[in-house]
Amino acid sequence: MSPLETASFPVPYEWAVEPDAAAVRPARRLITDIARFWKVPLSDEALRDVELCASEVLANAIEHTRARCRVTVRWTGERLRVEVADTSLRPPDPDAAQDVVTGGRGLRLVAGLAHSWGWTPSGAGKVVWFEAAADQMVTGDRRLAVLLPVRVDPAELVRPRL
Repeated sequence: MSPLETASFPVPYEWAVEPDAAAVRPARRLITDIARFWKVPLSDEALRDVELCASEVLANAIEHTRARCRVTVRWTGERLRVEVADTSLRPPDPDAAQDVVTGGRGLRLVAGLAHSWGWTPSGAGKVVWFEAAADQMVTGDRRLAVLLPVRVDPAELVRPRL
């Protein structure tokens, strides 16, 4: 049975994601498929941003816990909310990028593209969430202003020859 056949509006849809980087892609696609199935009033561009934010939050959960995480998607009537529960007690920190070349900027994308985001402690872990509001999508120049600062500057990749 397709997950979309059981994802009924407005009941939240929840599922487990395996601790494998390959599980991120189908999970993020399912999130946008659910939003489309529920006819959430988000543009295609906004849904791409939801997919990007979901990728970042899911990848962080998998990378930092190496354990199964739980995804919940809900429509509040005003916002699409995506929650990712993991087993780490460490709070997410958008400024904690340790490796400026290969990563560490995902939460900055989430902060810039989502209407709101945050986290809450939950049992022996936490829930990281973000919301997309239909009436306040990040588009045009404002979207570029979010995306450009997080890309890798080619000058950072050049190392002096010794």
